[in-house]
Amino acid sequence: MSLGTQVIWLFVLAIPIACIAWTVTHEEVFREPRDYCKRRSQNARTMAHRKFYYLFTCEYCFSHWVTLFFLAVTRYKLLANDWRGYLIAFFALPFIANFYMGLYAQTKLEAKKDSFGAKVVEHEAEIKALEKEKKIQEANDWRAPAA
Repeated sequence: MSLGTQVIWLFVLAIPIACIAWTVTHEEVFREPRDYCKRRSQNARTMAHRKFYYLFTCEYCFSHWVTLFFLAVTRYKLLANDWRGYLIAFFALPFIANFYMGLYAQTKLEAKKDSFGAKVVEHEAEIKALEKEKKIQEANDWRAPAA
């Protein structure tokens, strides 16, 4: 495989790795198993058990397991055609995948910030409308004759 093709594979193969790692470690669909793993990673008796369960709560750590799966399925090698190509790919793919996850996290954060900003503007408009209504009511109460 040419170097250009290998680089294209690197950037494309990192996409599903990032997608799977992010979904398992962040999204609501896997919340219960992730919460279980988080508790076990904090409360397990042995260090080996704690570290094992931690792997399922950290996107960086989990992306290495996903990478192993994709390397086995695709037989992708980077820069060398022997075991060294697998080793280089094993570290390069999670690096790119985690770059993608960082971009995705930043995008989600910006979207959430924009959503909160829109809610603030909406609430400020509601407050101004209520204040205006209150002033009108006070003016009407002042003008109304006492009974």
